[in-house]
Amino acid sequence: MKFYSDVLGLIGNTPLVKVNHITKKHKIKAQVLAKMESLNPGYSVKDRIGISMIDWAEKEGVLKKGGTIIEATSGNTGIGLALTAAVRGYKCIFILTDKVSVEKMRYLKSLGADIVVCPAAAKHGTPDHYVETAKRISHETPGSFYPDQYNHPANPAAHYATTGPEIWRDTEGKITHFVSGIGTGGTITGTGRYLKEQNPKIKIIGADPYGSIFKQYKDSGRVPEATPYLVEGIGQSLPVGNADMKTIDEIINITDRESFEFARELSRREGIFCGGSTGTNFAAAIKVAKDLDDTAVVVFIVCDTGEHYLSKFHSDEWMKEKLLLEPKRITAGLINETKNSGAPESLIFVSPDEVVSAAIQLMNDSGVTQIPVLEENRSVGSLRESHILARLLKDRELLNSKVSEVMDKGFPVVEMDTSVTEIKTKLQKSPAVLIEDFKRITGIITRSDVLELER
Repeated sequence: MKFYSDVLGLIGNTPLVKVNHITKKHKIKAQVLAKMESLNPGYSVKDRIGISMIDWAEKEGVLKKGGTIIEATSGNTGIGLALTAAVRGYKCIFILTDKVSVEKMRYLKSLGADIVVCPAAAKHGTPDHYVETAKRISHETPGSFYPDQYNHPANPAAHYATTGPEIWRDTEGKITHFVSGIGTGGTITGTGRYLKEQNPKIKIIGADPYGSIFKQYKDSGRVPEATPYLVEGIGQSLPVGNADMKTIDEIINITDRESFEFARELSRREGIFCGGSTGTNFAAAIKVAKDLDDTAVVVFIVCDTGEHYLSKFHSDEWMKEKLLLEPKRITAGLINETKNSGAPESLIFVSPDEVVSAAIQLMNDSGVTQIPVLEENRSVGSLRESHILARLLKDRELLNSKVSEVMDKGFPVVEMDTSVTEIKTKLQKSPAVLIEDFKRITGIITRSDVLELER
């Protein structure tokens, strides 16, 4: 029989996958290959360092039976540690920031770990910072092991021993550029050192979000003040021990928008469902590859799976809220689902046979100033508060009339997938549009709803 003795045997030996459609779109001649670290059992590159740091602690006698592993993490290192801990019988406490996705928090709990959440805004060195909190809890917990992934030598050593040799083997030594994020520094340092030993001409490229300090730190030697960014698990506010700037040839800054759009495009065009830091790496890889010929081989790290971010950038609603959604992805259905106009969730409408006074009362109760008139789920007219009041000033008897006698022209109807550009065009001539879903009118979009997108 062929089987693994436990799930830890599945860590490593992840495949390379060629990117096809997106490179063709950007007219790239070089081969761009994705190192699929999302296929590790914990779905991230951090599985490698989780087992490596625990192996070290066991060998050195730092971690003993019944011990507790305590670490500050953005989620994936915690998952890697928790996998090994589950197999070997250790307890885990992980300290995260409130920036970490709810999916990763739930995953850690599912693996049996306890989590402590700290504010992402806490400054490094202050008591509320997640690293300082992890150190304090470790100090207070008997028999604990604090790996400190940012400085532990077993972190880059894992990649020197496995990731680098795998890439060299699978590219048959033809790799010319390696692209990785810089979070703890372990992946880029360990892999980069190995590859440079095989061929010093290989370029090691760091992908770093705007707001992180690494690019300016490498270029000038100065540590700038970090600013907030949305991508998780990548970048830092201070230098870390495992990030060896001498191994890295160049660092490229990538925006949040680029990171998320490239990650989403990898999913839609290549079937590589990944996290935001992978988008950062891929965006940098594309920028590097544009200037290369067909002899170049660019390998970038797919850090983790998109399943960890379903409530974040893989959600159109979240992207729209952060003002990061590309305009062509904003549709009538999305606007209706996420609008913040204060209007009722269900569509409010009247029939043409309704009495005007009852229609006015409905508008008042619902807090709306315009309402569609529907008959057998077809748009046949509309009522606008200003128009009705103007007519009632002239003739109070209209209160007892039917809506059909006083209604205005009906609002135009659009499909759920109608783009925001087309909706804006229609709203130039009408105060609102109605949304149709499989021949049923289900919602309304007003001018104020569209204006809300640009605030």
